Amino acid sequence: MTFKSLLSATTAALALAATMATAEEVKIGIAAEPYPPFASADSSGNWVGWEIDVINAVCAAAGLDCVITPVAWDGIIPSLTGKQIDAIMASMSITEERMKTIDFSDAYYNTPTVIVADKSMDIEPTPESLAGKILGVQASTIHQAYAQEYFKDAEIRVYQTQDEANQDLFAGRIDATQADSIAMADFVGSDAGACCEIKGPVKDDPAILGKGVGAGVRKGEEDLKAALNKGIAKILADGTHAEITSKYFTTSIY
Repeated sequence: MTFKSLLSATTAALALAATMATAEEVKIGIAAEPYPPFASADSSGNWVGWEIDVINAVCAAAGLDCVITPVAWDGIIPSLTGKQIDAIMASMSITEERMKTIDFSDAYYNTPTVIVADKSMDIEPTPESLAGKILGVQASTIHQAYAQEYFKDAEIRVYQTQDEANQDLFAGRIDATQADSIAMADFVGSDAGACCEIKGPVKDDPAILGKGVGAGVRKGEEDLKAALNKGIAKILADGTHAEITSKYFTTSIY
């Protein structure tokens, strides 16, 4: 083999090794905005929460080298399709609309959607009760889509983050908010949310609210989807999912 051929072969081998190394690292996209108790940054800037623990457990069970990658929520699907991240694990519900653009793993949690309002307000989670009220929802979520479909007689106020909606609810600038029951249970259990209570779950509509929360992956990424499904199945079967959940919640969320 000539020196030139040897050099070319070495370069090709190094390029292949680099590609393989890159392929082993999986960038898991989470919402850059805090969403406790699922994911939020601590005082040191480290991401913590139930979903962060589940991501780490799923990746370990699947043998994946995962890197938590915060992305603004309203750009998280474009970041996936644009290959800035490899998967989304950010409390994203599996819906028919999203499945037109991306694929999903099996569900790793499923909780009801609820309406939250001040304790003094006589509000029920129905179109009739919310008519004429100001309802806050987070942008680009199933809650925005649901509110715009079912609560057409309410004034829908859209926020970039659920935390902003919660702040306006506390301040009395909106009458109610719609969001995930577990996230809102965390809010009403805090000092900031002591004013408010969960008024009840909205009427279910799987076409809008989805069939649980899964990991979003690009269409065609069957190997990654299979690996994530393997990890999810393993932590559900061996009790890891339940163990993590018990640290944050008093009941199962699967």
